[in-house]
Amino acid sequence: MDAPVRACIGLGGNIGDVRAALRAALAALDALPGTRLLRASRVYLTPPWGREDQPGFLNAAAVLETGLAPAALLEALLAIERAHGRERTSYGSRWGPRTLDLDLLLHGDAVVDAPGLVLPHPQMHARAFVLVPLAEIAPDAEVPGRGRVADLLAAVDASDIRPA
Repeated sequence: MDAPVRACIGLGGNIGDVRAALRAALAALDALPGTRLLRASRVYLTPPWGREDQPGFLNAAAVLETGLAPAALLEALLAIERAHGRERTSYGSRWGPRTLDLDLLLHGDAVVDAPGLVLPHPQMHARAFVLVPLAEIAPDAEVPGRGRVADLLAAVDASDIRPA
């Protein structure tokens, strides 16, 4: 394991009992080896993104302290998703309905551009459904190459996002 760093995770879903899935995912994150959950945001109701022909989402964010390397943490996130019925099938379903979505947003100040893993998470700086919950718990977090989370949130329209 690496030296512990702070990692930020985006959580969401829009089918099934999403609140239960989010609670279970937070517990699973806290149980990962060398990892502890430091903070979790409230749950927010957000409009669908990418594909609008689906139910709205519930989104949240979490800050972890972890000794897991970025690739190992991502693998753990994908395993938690699968345990909750998430199937990543084709590109066409990328922004479609899902039981649980866990995104590795930040891993310390790591900048990674590798197949299957890009950090910071691409486009997080422009997505209100990511920034609103993240700003609640980590407004001063730095997004490498982009700036502080609070400043990024101030630059996007978040008027259609509200606590659920």
